[in-house]
Amino acid sequence: MSGQKSAAAMPSRRRMAQNYLVIWVDGNINESNDDCRNTLAQLRAVVSDVNVCTTLEQCDQLLNEIDDGKAFIISSGALGQHLVAGIHNMAQVDAIYIFCGNKARHESWSKDWPKIRGIFTSIKPICESLKKVAHACDHESIPMSFVPKQIVTEGTTASDEQNRNQLSPSYMYSVIFKDIILEINDADSKSMNTLVKFCRENISKKERNEFRRNYHQESAVWWYTKEIFLYGMHNRGLRSLDMEAMSKLGFFIRKLHLQLEQLHQEQSASFKKYFTVYRDQRLSQQDFQNLSDSKDGLLSFNNFLSTTKKQKSTTIFVHDALERNPNTVGVMFIMTIDPSKISTSITSFAMIDKHSALPQEQEILFTMHSVFRIVEITQTPSNSRLWEIQLTITDESDPQLSTLTKRIKDEIDGRGWHRLGYLLLEVGHFDQAEELYNELLENASDDSDRARIYHQLGWVKRGQGEYKDAVKFYEKSLEIERKILPEDDASLAPTYSNMGLVFNDMGDYSKALEYYEKSHQIREKTLPPTHSNLAFSYNKIGGLKTLPEKHPYLGICYSNIGDVHRLMGDYEKTLAFHHKALNIQENAKCNPLECPTTYMNLGETYCEMKDYTTALTYYQKRLNIRDEKLAKTHPDLAVIYHNMSKFYFKTQKHSMAMKYVQQAVEIGQQKLSSTHPRLVEYRETFEKIRTKQ
Repeated sequence: MSGQKSAAAMPSRRRMAQNYLVIWVDGNINESNDDCRNTLAQLRAVVSDVNVCTTLEQCDQLLNEIDDGKAFIISSGALGQHLVAGIHNMAQVDAIYIFCGNKARHESWSKDWPKIRGIFTSIKPICESLKKVAHACDHESIPMSFVPKQIVTEGTTASDEQNRNQLSPSYMYSVIFKDIILEINDADSKSMNTLVKFCRENISKKERNEFRRNYHQESAVWWYTKEIFLYGMHNRGLRSLDMEAMSKLGFFIRKLHLQLEQLHQEQSASFKKYFTVYRDQRLSQQDFQNLSDSKDGLLSFNNFLSTTKKQKSTTIFVHDALERNPNTVGVMFIMTIDPSKISTSITSFAMIDKHSALPQEQEILFTMHSVFRIVEITQTPSNSRLWEIQLTITDESDPQLSTLTKRIKDEIDGRGWHRLGYLLLEVGHFDQAEELYNELLENASDDSDRARIYHQLGWVKRGQGEYKDAVKFYEKSLEIERKILPEDDASLAPTYSNMGLVFNDMGDYSKALEYYEKSHQIREKTLPPTHSNLAFSYNKIGGLKTLPEKHPYLGICYSNIGDVHRLMGDYEKTLAFHHKALNIQENAKCNPLECPTTYMNLGETYCEMKDYTTALTYYQKRLNIRDEKLAKTHPDLAVIYHNMSKFYFKTQKHSMAMKYVQQAVEIGQQKLSSTHPRLVEYRETFEKIRTKQ
């Protein structure tokens, strides 16, 4: 957010099946006209997703709905100059074509805009250029994750939650997703038909029919390398965490991985010694910065990775693309592959020239989630925006990487797709989790499975701030569980406890206490007296009788109980409990991310007591720790920024208040739904501060 505009909601996000779409902007478009229909047919033969806009406003709105993809713009001459001036600097705009009847009229002004690919009077050369641009976009859209050296080396000592908060979510998704794919063995023909049906809205009928008709006649490698929707859809699904798309593609990804395993075994004699492969592409400035920050750490390619053994310099296309887009960096990945250092059952790769739909000289394809160490990053002398990146392959045979991967796998419970759903919930990706659980609900195998999914959907709705819907899902889960389980079965306790959390969020404290008590009674009967889940129950209802005096769980209990006393206005008891919590948390070996919660609670307490100096000290302590440990867009940071903003507003420091509330709103708009209670509160605070300036 720049300046002090209204804190309006972010535009809704457009679902894209592939990495790009075409927007044709012309005030005279008439889709009942034969010429227009013919033009659209030619465009859709190249890019399935072609959108028509007759005004600049429609185009602008559509572009703002693109979250993580590219747009290729085809503009009429009449609208071109005005349109280009407004959209050229948008990151999502990758290429612009001027489609007109008078080429000479537009040649002069168009030279000022490097993303313009040319002035055209017929659609055929535009389509030829679009093929190349779309291919490059797919090539460069491979999802990557960066793991800094510090996280890799600390992986053996850091706590689970600390690792989870520091690791890129995409890295964790990639680890878990690969496990899931190899675990699930769906029926091939049925899954293929389900995928084709899913693609009806976004993929051309011609492509769908070709895939359905010929799927069993060709290999998975052949289909993956063919210029069809599969490659782009897979990349797009992993980049945007489109769980519905990824679940539909799962059968094909597994088949491709297994074929690479088989080919690798057949070609094993060719891979006894170490060798080098190459890959060139563009990176965004942000991705390049992440890469630079991760030197001596890890780079994971989260999709299947295409490389070549043929040594080459960066391609003409990369050079041309750099000239047209100043916000990108060109890289040549130089990858050293030492087969003795990896397990080929984990990291399979194969020469695919004889199996590809588009054979390239000495192409080697690696399976998804291939991991490399970042050894060296060197700027080329010929071009300051071109870099050579030296990588060496590694995998779970490496002790440090093995420890890191094991922690991720051990922490995420369940089997199959349920594991990925749990991970999505843990890191706060509630919309993607909802997509996945709705998909799982449609295919639930029995009542027990349905009860579990309803429970998880309750978790989703609480995270989205839709508390009434959360209660409904938990009640559905309980209704099934009570039919198939004894009343005091331990499996009921989490649902009762989570319902208590929702009623607490809604401000219905008597209901919350009722469900906390039910959960506690079950856990008291069924768990050992020092079990951590029982500690959680004691935390919620105030009992502390079974934990050792300095047990870390006591710190959490004291802090939560102290905050209840704050809400009741009893500050003396509040401070007593918070300082007890802090004494334990600062001295016991516990998760370092627990202290910031107590710091926040103390800050809130001292702020309400009007001891602003002490309050600021604790707020700043919490901010410093969270800022260091969490991603810059983590929802917890928005909570801290909002608290800081309210503090500065109370102390009449409106410019500082505005600074922090803007940060809270920015994160909230990225991570929360437009109706989420927290985001609504952030916006209300924003408007309150704005009126005082």
